[in-house]
Amino acid sequence: MKTVHVLYENADWLPPLTEALASRGLDVVEHFIDGGSIDISSPPPEGIFLNRMSPSSHTRGHQAGVVFMGEYLAWLESWGRRVINGSEAFALEVSKVRQHAVLQSAAILTPKTIAVIGLEAMRDAARSLTPPFITKHNQGGKGLGVQLFSSHAALDATLDAGGYDNSPDSVNLLQQYIEPSEPFITRVEIVDGEFLYALRSSTEGGFELCPADACSIEDAFCPVGTQADSGKFGIRHDVTADDPLVKRLIALCRSHRIDVAGIEFVEDAHGNRYVYDINGTTNFNSAVEAAHGFHGMGAIADLCVRELDGLGAAAAR
Repeated sequence: MKTVHVLYENADWLPPLTEALASRGLDVVEHFIDGGSIDISSPPPEGIFLNRMSPSSHTRGHQAGVVFMGEYLAWLESWGRRVINGSEAFALEVSKVRQHAVLQSAAILTPKTIAVIGLEAMRDAARSLTPPFITKHNQGGKGLGVQLFSSHAALDATLDAGGYDNSPDSVNLLQQYIEPSEPFITRVEIVDGEFLYALRSSTEGGFELCPADACSIEDAFCPVGTQADSGKFGIRHDVTADDPLVKRLIALCRSHRIDVAGIEFVEDAHGNRYVYDINGTTNFNSAVEAAHGFHGMGAIADLCVRELDGLGAAAAR
């Protein structure tokens, strides 16, 4: 009953999490997910499951794992296994279209967004947006596919030159560009319905932002590299648990069974805050956390302890 099954595809992100779990006396079983087979008629192992599959997995050659994970989670849940960031959360994790829909339904301000299937369809669809606008992948992560266009002609030229890489699910977004009042975005970290902190992420070097301590060396889209403190990230002390937007984001997580999330917004010159991304496989920067007394992976480990205690109590009844 003390076992946490960690479902993952990027080993470089595991150490801070597994160390936090081990420090709480939990047994950790790691499951590398990149395709495989499922004996649907047989029960999964006992314990709880923690989903760490990232929508950016295709950049490391693991797109099959994204597809497999959707089926794997359904199997686990059919047998009554507790999955942290289970199938409902994962469906949102890998689809910005779905994210936008749930944000809108919760009356949370979002940029105007158009979903497009097929790169050629982007030309006509873009005409309904007033430049500047951005493109992005539906299944993204770390800002993949994000490009800023100042005109429709600039998009046409990029498409003509083959300069836009298709989203791995072939769904791409055209989105109203929100010019920030200052060159940063804000990421609200939430675990188990509790606000941890708000991370300020500089956009001065581009849109591709990942706060993880370590990314694979060949992954050019991760600005952190092997350095834990890149200078891009810091804490926003003015965004707290009492912030009305934070409260709405927490309510959203509870409504859609999102146990762990890093939710991003950008603030314009008029103080409007546009939410545009929900990250379920959130990573934390240990240097920033250490400087301010936070421990995101510790909060996830504590959630695992609570869930396991709940299983133990239920079994004893």
